[in-house]
Amino acid sequence: MLKTKNANKSCLFIGIAFLFYALLFCIPNLSMASVEPFSGPANWGGTGLMETPTARVLEENKFRAGASQVDPYRYYYIAVSPFKNLEIVGTFTEVIGVAGFKDHPEYGNYKDKSLDVKYKFIEEGKYSPAVSIGINDPTGTRVYPSQYIVASKQIYPFDFTLGLGNGRFGKSPLPAQGEGFKVEMFQDIRGWFKDSQFFWGIQFAPSEKFALMMEYSPIKYEVQTRDPAQSKYFNEPVKSNFNYGLRLKPYKWAGIDLSYQRGNQLGVNLSVAFDIGQPLIPIYDHPYREKQGDKASTLHKRLAKALDESGFSNIGIDEQGDDLWIEAQNDRYYFSTRAIGVILKIVNDIVPLNIQKVNIALTDNLIPIFRFATTRLDITELYEDKITVNEFYRLSKIDSDVLIVSDVKKEKRKYFEYGINPAFRMFLNDPSGFFKYRLGGAIWGSFSPWKGGSFVLGFEGYPINTVSTSNMPSSEPVRTDITPYQQKTLSLYRMLYKHIYKTEHNIYGKLAVGILEAEYAGFDGEVAMPLDGGRVLVGVSSSIVKKRDVDNAFRLSSQYPNTYYTAFLNTRLNMPEIETSIDVKAGRFLAGDKGARVTVSKFIKGVILSAWYSWTDTSIFKDNINKGYSDKGFMLTFPLRLFKGSDSKTTFNYAISPWTRDVAQDIEHHHDTLFDFFGRNINIYLDKDKSMIYK
Repeated sequence: MLKTKNANKSCLFIGIAFLFYALLFCIPNLSMASVEPFSGPANWGGTGLMETPTARVLEENKFRAGASQVDPYRYYYIAVSPFKNLEIVGTFTEVIGVAGFKDHPEYGNYKDKSLDVKYKFIEEGKYSPAVSIGINDPTGTRVYPSQYIVASKQIYPFDFTLGLGNGRFGKSPLPAQGEGFKVEMFQDIRGWFKDSQFFWGIQFAPSEKFALMMEYSPIKYEVQTRDPAQSKYFNEPVKSNFNYGLRLKPYKWAGIDLSYQRGNQLGVNLSVAFDIGQPLIPIYDHPYREKQGDKASTLHKRLAKALDESGFSNIGIDEQGDDLWIEAQNDRYYFSTRAIGVILKIVNDIVPLNIQKVNIALTDNLIPIFRFATTRLDITELYEDKITVNEFYRLSKIDSDVLIVSDVKKEKRKYFEYGINPAFRMFLNDPSGFFKYRLGGAIWGSFSPWKGGSFVLGFEGYPINTVSTSNMPSSEPVRTDITPYQQKTLSLYRMLYKHIYKTEHNIYGKLAVGILEAEYAGFDGEVAMPLDGGRVLVGVSSSIVKKRDVDNAFRLSSQYPNTYYTAFLNTRLNMPEIETSIDVKAGRFLAGDKGARVTVSKFIKGVILSAWYSWTDTSIFKDNINKGYSDKGFMLTFPLRLFKGSDSKTTFNYAISPWTRDVAQDIEHHHDTLFDFFGRNINIYLDKDKSMIYK
């Protein structure tokens, strides 16, 4: 009987495919147009129709966010495409009218979070469809999981889709997985095919402003017993497996989908989509214009004033025969190569032609980061359009292995620095209430009396604060007891001395001592260096800390008097060709669990998308919350320059991760790690960012 069913399924697939291709050859004069009209979101946020996906994916470096509702489901989603043909979707699904926790009615409706991935491995051709594989919700509770293969073919203005999937689209629900990943499509191919069902759909887009949709959805709601909505809403099959929709796109960045689904439900889906890293306000920095009266001053004073007004400090200028040396700290420009471009423009406008060589060293608190060496003649030819930026860069020399700065007196010495960072922090999915938050910010200041050394003081204030939890700390907590610290309206979160030094062969060191973060005080040390021009970064780090008292900022905790320490071997592989880095932190974490955490980061025009996952020995934990658990999360780092209209080095980050776990935890490091101190100021990235040296 099984063979007969599989044979019937194969015959159906072959028959549909035959009709699919027959249609293509019957209408050969219709050429492919852009897939943009057909790349809208399905109910849950992945590119698709309504309940079913298509083979389409978001364009590379695109971001989409939205919300939809089709009773009894309400979806909140974010989708990104960090690499070509890859789409990643994070979704919160709320089941209206079904309690999340019987013991905590304040939590509200049931909510489930999931992560979906789709990869298009075959591009669409003239006669061949695009083909993608999708994996929905492969880990954790797996309430709405599926693995599918789907093909889409455009015959403009139509787009046809045919797919096969299990789980949510299949004949029976899939079991929970807990930690780790379960993908039946790869681990049990025969079982996946046996459980799978076909789905299909058509989109008709005569205009970029709107499209009509129709799909066949195979979802058997009545057998999806792991879905909390099933027992209350789906005791019988739905009235119809056919869904119909209208997709409106009033603006290029906004979409509204209206639909009629399951034969009895109206649906709405609102979404916005943007290019990642595209400034909302065009970035423009006014070039320095020297006043006529300043031209009578010495070259030294003219350059110092120009650099100061252009966003530089700790300025050192030295003339040695026909060589000019300029040292400066970049306080404004996100890309260091852009800072070099600004200095080159100043040199071209002010420095006389009798100077032959020009050396520019960028520093950070008087620590030399890299040196850019060129000639005055090449600068002139660059600004007279006799050579291109790429040609100019090839004629110049850039070197990050620079150690000694000159001992000339520094102009505009920067001893003090401060900042105010507004913040809105969300704490989601606690049984005591799904949505908790803090609204306020932090104010910090630093005093740098000598090279590499800084005294740092920081306060946090959150006048609007609803943070609480019903979870109890573990028997030996390192982060499960973080809630009392987060509940403070005003707190001293940092008071430390930090020193960064640089030795020969590009070896950097960092030492910090004092109140390191909200929960811990002690010592934090690190040594690191780049190899192979920055392709590989290696280092070691360690922290020795004690817990702070919740109620007294200057005391250590008497409730948890233990000393905690970490020890790590850190590595980073930089791949500038695809603007990606992979970090591995291996060693002993804060709670004593040993293992590794892997972080993958994608750099997109200044925005950094990061995701991490850990593997540690959790046998040291006695509680069930931490045992067998793997820490994981996502972080978005974005520069202020996207919203300011002018350049800025300031960045903000926002992370989504479990906040009451003790597995694979580390302390918060001031200004992150030495790897981040290097940033893109290493040879392989300086070479890649050379286009920022625009005139």
